[in-house]
Amino acid sequence: QVLLVESGGGLVQAGGSLRLSCAASGRTFSSYAMGWFRQAPGKEREFVASISWSGGRTYYADSVKGRFTISRDNAKNTVYLQMNSLKPEDTAVYYCAARSAAGRGSAIGEYDYWGRGTQVTVAS
Repeated sequence: QVLLVESGGGLVQAGGSLRLSCAASGRTFSSYAMGWFRQAPGKEREFVASISWSGGRTYYADSVKGRFTISRDNAKNTVYLQMNSLKPEDTAVYYCAARSAAGRGSAIGEYDYWGRGTQVTVAS
């Protein structure tokens, strides 16, 4: 069992930045690839970014490429999402997730564990 707890969400003006954190506890964090997803009101949950267990490979949705950066610190059992140049359309609940499978990790079904999410609101 892996417990994931997100933090760092909040209200920010368009063009601003936020850094989300996801702290993991339970089984060996470094053996899991991690991902960030988001869900806006009335919309389906969508892939944002993923990172391999070592941090050597990262993948991004086209909508956030060049603005968001995913990283991880295995010594701290934490994965991060640095979000810059935020837009109102980035407003959503952001979830982190863990998976044992390899691959790009852009599909919800690939993930074994999920956090409860943190709200990000970008004001125009």
